[in-house]
Amino acid sequence: MREVVLLRGINLGARNRIAMAELRELLSGAGSRDVRTYLQSGNVVLTSDAGADRLARDCERLLSERFGFEVPVVVRDRDQLAEVVRLNPLGDIATDPKRYQVSFLSAAPDADVVRQLAALATEPERIVAIGRELYAWHPDGIARSKLSAALASSRKLGVTATARNWTTVMKLLSLADEG
Repeated sequence: MREVVLLRGINLGARNRIAMAELRELLSGAGSRDVRTYLQSGNVVLTSDAGADRLARDCERLLSERFGFEVPVVVRDRDQLAEVVRLNPLGDIATDPKRYQVSFLSAAPDADVVRQLAALATEPERIVAIGRELYAWHPDGIARSKLSAALASSRKLGVTATARNWTTVMKLLSLADEG
């Protein structure tokens, strides 16, 4: 099965540095096949016989053993990612793919958390929760957005989360389809 492995918080400034060639080698050595990376921010598409939960746990363990720091990992298979794209609840208003983000969560967020996030959105920002994804439109940018800051905090969300902009989401689906 083609899997999309999303690493949280690597290669941001000088912290948690992982070379993509080394990451590909690590995952290939652990039995994954057709390992490809996209950008330097922890986007991996690979073929694995492990299920998503086991793959996420195995990746977290391998990364900790090899690099000496904890890296939260969220996994979606190709079909799940295609469904994220198909649903696209903000596609009619999100005109800049770099300001349109999807947060991929390890579990569906609590309804109270979603309400708190929605309260942080300032016009014309939008947020929609569907299953284990949070779709967020930041038309005025991400840097000063209280909503974006809250989405970046797994602690506030209560689950492991990592966000990708729409351009990256589409590229990862394309890479998964190439496998």
